[in-house]
Amino acid sequence: MSSTFFIPAVNIMGIDCLDEAMGAIRKHGFRKALIVTDAGLAKAGVAARIAGLLALQDIDSVVFDGAKPNPNIDNVEKGLAALKAGQCDFVVSLGGGSPHDCAKGIALCATNGGHIRDYEGVDRSAKPQLPLVAINTTAGTASEMTRFCIITDESRHVKMAIVDRNVTPLLSVNDPALMVAMPKGLTAATGMDALTHAIEAYVSTAATPITDACAIKAIELISANLRQAVFDGADLQARESMAYAQFLAGMAFNNASLGFVHAMAHQLGGFYDLPHGVCNAVLLPHVQSFNALVCPQRLSDVAKALGADIHGLSAEEGAQAAIAAIRSLAKDVEIPAGLRELGAKLTDIPTLATNALKDACGLTNPRAADQRQIEEIFRSAF
Repeated sequence: MSSTFFIPAVNIMGIDCLDEAMGAIRKHGFRKALIVTDAGLAKAGVAARIAGLLALQDIDSVVFDGAKPNPNIDNVEKGLAALKAGQCDFVVSLGGGSPHDCAKGIALCATNGGHIRDYEGVDRSAKPQLPLVAINTTAGTASEMTRFCIITDESRHVKMAIVDRNVTPLLSVNDPALMVAMPKGLTAATGMDALTHAIEAYVSTAATPITDACAIKAIELISANLRQAVFDGADLQARESMAYAQFLAGMAFNNASLGFVHAMAHQLGGFYDLPHGVCNAVLLPHVQSFNALVCPQRLSDVAKALGADIHGLSAEEGAQAAIAAIRSLAKDVEIPAGLRELGAKLTDIPTLATNALKDACGLTNPRAADQRQIEEIFRSAF
C-alpha cells in the first residue's frame, strides 16, 4: 500500500528565527500581504510588528484581524473581501490554529472561487491556494504546516473539516520567542491538542513508519515539557521543545490523519463555540479507552512515551497505563474534568454523535463505531 507525505516546502524553526523567515519571504518577490490574525494579537501590537518587518523587506501589507477563536464562514468571506480590496498577492497568517485556518479558507477561495462550503471534505479544490506564509504563536494545532482547515458553519452548528493538499502553507515559521506571551490556559489547551494529534496519528489505520516516528517523539517531548511550559511560560527551552513537539505531531497527523477524538471535538466546538484543545483533552482518554480493545500494543507504546513504567505489563495493561498517564497530564495542567464543566448538555448528545459520524477525521480511527457507541463515549466524558 502506497502513502504520500505532505509538509510545507520550507519550515523555519528556533528561537528568534523570525528575521531569517523575513529574508525567505523576500526572495519570493511578493508585493503585498494580507495579514490574517485575531483581535488580541492585533491589539497587542504583534500584527503591527510583522507588518513593520515586512516593510523592511519592501513588502506592503494590510491587516485583517477578524479571525474568531473558532473561525466561521463569515470570517472567511470578510477576509476574502479585504484581500481583494487590498489587491494582495499573498497571505500571512499570524497566531494559532484559528488565524491559520481562516487564512487557508481565504487563500483557497481566492484562487478557486466559489464558497468555502464547496471544499468541505477531502481534496475538493482544483487549484493551489494563494501563497500562504504561516507564522505560529502557539504550540498545539500545527495548522501552520498541515493540509487541514477547520471552518465553522454556524447555520448548521458544525465545524467543516477541509482536508486538502492545496491548503498546505508555502512556508511555516515557529519562533518560540513569539510564544512566551501565551497565557497558562492556552498553553495547556494547545499542548494537549498536540498530544491528541500525536496519539490519534499513532493509533490511526493510516499510520506509517514515518508518522510513527514523528508521533512517538512528539509524545515524549510533550510529556517532558508541557507542565513546565504551562507553569513557567518564560522558559524558552520548554517553549522551544513544545514548538518542536507540536510540529512533529502535525507531521504525524497531517499524513496519518486522526480519529474519533477530533471528529467528536469538532462537534462540541461547532455546537457550543468551545476551545478545540480543551475539547480534545477531555475526550482523549475516553476515546482511547474505546480504542484499547483493538490496539492495546499501540497504546502501550504511547504509555512508554509518556514516561509510564510498562516493564512486565501485558499490552492490555500497558494501554490502561497510557490512559492513566493521559489523565494525569491533563489534571496537572488543569484541564477541566468533563464536558459538563464546559457547558455541554446531555440532551444534545444524539445530534453531536450523528454529526461526529459524518466528520472525515473519524475515518481512520482504529475501531469503527456506530451512533450508540459514539453517544456512549460522549456520556462517559461528562
